Amino acid sequence: MKALSFYKTVVLLFVLSVLAATTLQASNSPAKKPATPTEFKTIQWPDLMPQADLDALLNPPEYLANIEDGSAEDQISSQISSSIAAAKDDRYQQALVSTNIRPEMNGRGIRIPGFIVPLEFSDDQVITEFFIVPFFGACIHVPPPPPNQIIHVKYPKGFKLEALYNPFWLSGVLKTTLIENDMATAAYAMEVHLVEEYAEP
Repeated sequence: MKALSFYKTVVLLFVLSVLAATTLQASNSPAKKPATPTEFKTIQWPDLMPQADLDALLNPPEYLANIEDGSAEDQISSQISSSIAAAKDDRYQQALVSTNIRPEMNGRGIRIPGFIVPLEFSDDQVITEFFIVPFFGACIHVPPPPPNQIIHVKYPKGFKLEALYNPFWLSGVLKTTLIENDMATAAYAMEVHLVEEYAEP
């Protein structure tokens, strides 16, 4: 069997993470009272994405399967350029760079699982600013997910991160605020109240 190219692997990784989160949400969705700033409702990453963007990403266009492994079109830099150029008329490419948000999420107390991408830390390696992303390696080893799948956090209290591959539960108040950074763009921000090591709910 022929190995998947790097770009196709990245796309597959993101789509699988969305599918997994959607499935988890469907199977673990007990009814809860409306969240308040002191009560955090557990959500999954697809909850932050408008339905039109989610539908587009779960139904990738056929041309992706026709890209020859190792070709110029298969290179990450080429794909990023193509995404920007094609965004005007390709719904899938639009979704890959979408800053569209769910306005009703603004001000909600949420709890979400994710991986930490450090942005600022002290001399003793205490992280005070970071992105939360849905899968390991995003923004570092592989291109970032869509902006509406990135949450920006400023956390003056700080915490130490033992390893980038360790997931966490983060609880706090979500804001629909666009944050642009050299590493990525986030369509959401969070006032984090609690950082916990990840464990299955």
